[in-house]
This record gives sequence, structure tokens and C-alpha cells, in this order.
Amino acid sequence: MTLDYFYADQAEQFSFYRIPKVLFTDERFRSISAEAKVLYGKEA
Repeated sequence: MTLDYFYADQAEQFSFYRIPKVLFTDERFRSISAEAKVLYGKEA
């Protein structure tokens, strides 16, 4: 088995942000927009 390496811009395809699931599942955060939740994940 051989594994391919990713370089430069290719690696950006696999970047992600960690966003707490509770922001989307808990009733307390229902009034916060999805955009605000994603922004929180980006900045945290």
C-alpha cells in the first residue's frame, strides 16, 4: 500500500474547524445564527 502526500494548496482541501456540537444541539443556543457558531469555531 502506498500513501500519497499532499502539498501546498492540495493540503488546504482537508483543513477543518472544530466547532462544539453543543452549539447546534442545545436549546440554549437556538437563537444564535449558524454563521455565528461557525465563526466561533474558526476563532476558538
